Amino acid sequence: MKTVTLYRPVGIKELQLIEGSGWKEFPPRLFWQPIFYPVLNQPYAEQIANDWNTQDESSGYCGIVTRFDLAEKHYRLYETQNVGGEIHNELWVPAEDLKEFNRHISGTITIVNAFFGEKFVMPEHRALSLELIKFL
Repeated sequence: MKTVTLYRPVGIKELQLIEGSGWKEFPPRLFWQPIFYPVLNQPYAEQIANDWNTQDESSGYCGIVTRFDLAEKHYRLYETQNVGGEIHNELWVPAEDLKEFNRHISGTITIVNAFFGEKFVMPEHRALSLELIKFL
């Protein structure tokens, strides 16, 4: 099966839900989030994680870059959007499609980088803290 590698910047709460799924799926979107938007390259995911998540209280002042592989056949069902510069490409997945999208993830979701804001406090959740400490 051919796959496409995608990236998703997340905060602490979303990472805890991913870990709770056995590193197999992304959690449902919140009522005010109409799309799920993984990005197409690691530099863009790192830019979001570092510039946005580290300043955001709801992200736990932490930006975590995750990587995962998606079946290419499923990837092609969705539109790619450029939302700024040359590297700012996202896959726009309607929130209602996320459960099916998750079924087409090949392997597990992994952490490839993490950024920490000044107000970051290591979570008490042992599994998450063991993962994040690698990036301090």
